[in-house]
Amino acid sequence: MSAAITLSRDCPAIQIPYGNSLTAREGTVVYMVHKLGDAYTVRTPQGYLMRIDSKDADALGQEAEAAPEAPPERTGPVTEAELWDVLRTCYDPEIPANIVDIGLIYSCSLTGADEAGAHVDVVMTLTAPGCGMGQVLQDDVERKLSAVPGVSQVRVQLVFNPPWDMTMMSESARLELGMM
Repeated sequence: MSAAITLSRDCPAIQIPYGNSLTAREGTVVYMVHKLGDAYTVRTPQGYLMRIDSKDADALGQEAEAAPEAPPERTGPVTEAELWDVLRTCYDPEIPANIVDIGLIYSCSLTGADEAGAHVDVVMTLTAPGCGMGQVLQDDVERKLSAVPGVSQVRVQLVFNPPWDMTMMSESARLELGMM
């Protein structure tokens, strides 16, 4: 078990697995579950899980991450490989693996462009249709892909057919999660 952390200030959080926004109050004791991508997953002594963005790392006694540098000037068109790399920085807060390796991304494609940049279409699913974190994951995908230089529009479609199952996980994700 990780050491107890006492929140040093109020900070926004998302209740896992419900996806509800809440305020984690100063003085609340939490335990670090993991830090993946740009968020921390913490557990309260009562067993509740919360996601706290890395911009609020100081509330957890962690060093705040440096602000991202401005991306270099784009010298060519956006590539699908670049988009897939960005998607691998999105994590399900309950499963310590990225959403590509978990098998939640069914497709990511460039569908056109305008004078502002490329259009990106993503088709994704969730591990369960009633997953409360679905909107959080969709928002992460849209936010991160929209930040790619040369992308002007991102559309994320959530589908449940075919339904997700563990066979959709990559071999590396199954190894990482001890499922092999």
